[in-house]
Amino acid sequence: MGKIIVFGAGGRTGRAAVGEALQRGHHVTAVVRTPAKYRDLDRAGVRLLAGDVTDTDAVAGLAAGVDAAIMAAYDPGAQPDVFFPAAAQALLDGLARAGVGRLVVVGLAATLKTADGTPLMDAPDFPQEYRPLCLAHAAGTAVLRTSDTTLDWLIVSPAGDFDQAEVRSGRYSVGGVNMASRISHNDFAIALLDEIDTPRHYRTHIGVEEA
Repeated sequence: MGKIIVFGAGGRTGRAAVGEALQRGHHVTAVVRTPAKYRDLDRAGVRLLAGDVTDTDAVAGLAAGVDAAIMAAYDPGAQPDVFFPAAAQALLDGLARAGVGRLVVVGLAATLKTADGTPLMDAPDFPQEYRPLCLAHAAGTAVLRTSDTTLDWLIVSPAGDFDQAEVRSGRYSVGGVNMASRISHNDFAIALLDEIDTPRHYRTHIGVEEA
């Protein structure tokens, strides 16, 4: 049993992560921007709090006494190219200050590289309307990769077809992700929690898809 903080707990991915953590017996701090909108998350085993993931002091205060963190937040009202790098830096600094040992970040499949080293988002047939968001995620990744932090971090990207159905097969595979591969939110949450409970990847970026 551990203590886990989930930034962005109100979204589909965050909710799935909270649910999976509770099933495993963890205590969860669920961070959202407006708790009044997410009262259904306020249940046994969950501490529902307001917080800004781009604020280092807020991150450090919220994460005090926590063992590991999951970053699943997104602010649709913010500029993505500002939000993701700022959040990455605040998490690195704030979690390290709080003594948190592990950070698992939800990434995008489009920022993963293919066998020849080319990001999926650079493929000729990639929808260009999604490119700004992908570049913003990539900028956040760059902050993690170039940091000299002592915090152990990992980026986990779901398959390109991130199915919203409430499927929980309990199976997934690592690697080989492409824009046509699939995974459900619940199975993706299993991958996130596995990398907290029994870490296998460190300071890198992996993709997961249905097995």
